[in-house]
Amino acid sequence: MPMVTVSISPLQAADIRAAVDNGKYASSSEVVREALRLWDAARKQDGYHSGMLDRDCAPGGSRCVADMFADHEAELRRTA
Repeated sequence: MPMVTVSISPLQAADIRAAVDNGKYASSSEVVREALRLWDAARKQDGYHSGMLDRDCAPGGSRCVADMFADHEAELRRTA
């Protein structure tokens, strides 16, 4: 599998570590892969534009990646 190096904020790193420590994910790589799958799904939606960050959602009611990830995390909690 290709390796990619990215920089994330200390808060993002802590959130990833917490997700792994809580047993929601087996590894930090799994968290990032899930986030990328959600990003890819959002990217393919109508109204998505590159550069959307966190709560900076697209106009016209399109959902942003952060909202999709939050919904996914909530679903994981419900089914756990």
